[in-house]
Amino acid sequence: MSLVPVLLLGLAGILVGGVVSLARQGATKFSIGLVAALALLALAGGVLWLIPGDS
Repeated sequence: MSLVPVLLLGLAGILVGGVVSLARQGATKFSIGLVAALALLALAGGVLWLIPGDS
């Protein structure tokens, strides 16, 4: 089992926390959207890495 999906899912969790923190601090919508998009990419990468495929 690879460590990469665990790291990507952990990164996604940290970034989601960053989105919540930015929203509470009243940051710009661009910065919130950017961090949210990065969180979604990390989450998608972690989930897709776990899907079995042909080796």
